[in-house]
Amino acid sequence: MNRAIEYTDLQASAPVRRHSTVDQPATLVDVFNLVARRHKRPDTLNYKSGGRWIPISSDEMLERAKRIAGGLHALGVHPGDRVALLSESRVEWTLTDAGSIFAGTVDVPIYPTLTPPQVRYILNDSGASVLFLANREKFVELQEALGECPAVKHVIFFDAEGVSGDDGLTLAQVEEKGRELEQREPGYVDRIAAQITPEDLATIIYTSGTTGEPKGVMLAHSNLVSNLIDSSGHLSFGEQDTALSVLPLSHVFERQAMYMYLHRGMAVYFAESLQTVGPNLREVRPTVLVGVPRIFEKIYARIQERAAEGGRLSALLLAWSVSVAREYAQHVTAHEPVPTFLKLKHAIASKLVFSKWQNAFGGRMRLLISGGAALPEDLTYIYIGAGVPIVQGYGLTETSPVITAGTLEDNRVGTVGKAISNVEIRIAEDGEIEVRGPNVMRGYYNKPEETRAVFTSDGWFKTGDIGTIDEDGFLRITDRKKELFKTSGGKYISPQPIEQAIKGSRFVNQVVLIGAERKFPAALIVPVWEQLESYCKLKGIEVKSRSEMCEHPRIIDLMQRQIDGLTPNLAKYEKIKKVALLENEFTIESGELTPTLKVKRRVIDQKYRDVIEKLYEE
Repeated sequence: MNRAIEYTDLQASAPVRRHSTVDQPATLVDVFNLVARRHKRPDTLNYKSGGRWIPISSDEMLERAKRIAGGLHALGVHPGDRVALLSESRVEWTLTDAGSIFAGTVDVPIYPTLTPPQVRYILNDSGASVLFLANREKFVELQEALGECPAVKHVIFFDAEGVSGDDGLTLAQVEEKGRELEQREPGYVDRIAAQITPEDLATIIYTSGTTGEPKGVMLAHSNLVSNLIDSSGHLSFGEQDTALSVLPLSHVFERQAMYMYLHRGMAVYFAESLQTVGPNLREVRPTVLVGVPRIFEKIYARIQERAAEGGRLSALLLAWSVSVAREYAQHVTAHEPVPTFLKLKHAIASKLVFSKWQNAFGGRMRLLISGGAALPEDLTYIYIGAGVPIVQGYGLTETSPVITAGTLEDNRVGTVGKAISNVEIRIAEDGEIEVRGPNVMRGYYNKPEETRAVFTSDGWFKTGDIGTIDEDGFLRITDRKKELFKTSGGKYISPQPIEQAIKGSRFVNQVVLIGAERKFPAALIVPVWEQLESYCKLKGIEVKSRSEMCEHPRIIDLMQRQIDGLTPNLAKYEKIKKVALLENEFTIESGELTPTLKVKRRVIDQKYRDVIEKLYEE
């Protein structure tokens, strides 16, 4: 095969070698082949069109993947070439990913929310020769940037509507080219795919870039396959499960989850959008849902809003039920007997409130998995106590991604679980979490110095996260190493745990702690406006607009009291002394969040400099 990319494996320890067997795949080609051979089902992939769910069988999935692979080769694409995918998550994304795998190419997922200059950077840095796009609308948006990407030879559209021959090809046309190639040369794609080895690169995934330009993480087949086997076994996925896919497939977390679902023979349904997750849950009735904390926070916030809309009695019932759920879950997760009276209260709360929550998730949900950021402990207890079990996992793009994961059987709230099989973790002297295992990347594409910088002399990967491991092996993340800041008094503050505590308030939507080189820390808060508006009505506070609400002394006082009540154990130098309310939510589009919903603190500092300076004027 043409090895278009060379890389150096900087890990000191040899990775766990996997060879394909009847039961265990060694490459992603094996994964897809085994799905069709071992997990035959008529509804492996499912998407909604024209108001109904349309299934794609395991055999059809494999056949279409091979046609796409053949079509790429018919266009002159070779093994090792880079193929970029820029689209919202949809069934064609997974089929094209599989096609790229069978073609022996290296796919480069790109978030559809990135700006044209960011897309241009990734296309040029990776040297992608093919770009898959959702539709012509996206092409028009990127057309100027694409004019500055000389390596891109072919643009391929998932949707044919509005596409002319001058724009590029449709996916259907590429599949037809693949069918024609197979007719001329039977077995061509299988022969190409058979040459792929576990150590060949499968993908280059560009990191979000919270602290600089994105870096292309190089992941080999062995990285991804070892991780999907070890993770899916840890989480006990099986053919009896159904998953609703809601996160972007350009995120390694969701993409690896997809591989796990397929490897375990599950049926997968693609949510129409984040806005339709609610109705899609009720239609699909999944047993497994992978998400980020923001999704689970928004679901709970909506529950609170509905209770507030129902009046005082409804709000009081929810508050009582939540307190019961929290107490009940604390006993259950600690493997302690649940007191009889608490059992009775829980039964009442389940009948009146929690059964509705469970039905909102489809009524069959057995496992929610949260990753990508810290899930507030209080919210975790509430979900568990309400009969919607949730566990946390931890990982990075550079680790394919899973490092640790909780389980239903041993769910220690506040931690991200134990290391999965074949992965080792240790804590460095400065508190940084370090990792070693077959899931660790090969390095950053075109960035040898940055690659060397994230490995220790004895071959462990430095995650950039700070954490602790308890006596039972459970990992607790305390902060990002680069996000620790020092006050003018010389005291270091870890913002994330404090922010998570503050988000326990029903009035807080988003919060960012500030205070680097200042006398004290302060908080920028985006409120839950519906809750705040209900509070104003209840207390007779007259305000004409949200901007007026942000400045009202009684509202500021409310937020300060909320913070004080939720952070009673902070050291004196950690205490939040001032609060500023912001009218608009932090978003990806405004540049304040990364595509994986992490806060860009530097952007926040610059954008709200005037607000911040006003907080520290006195």
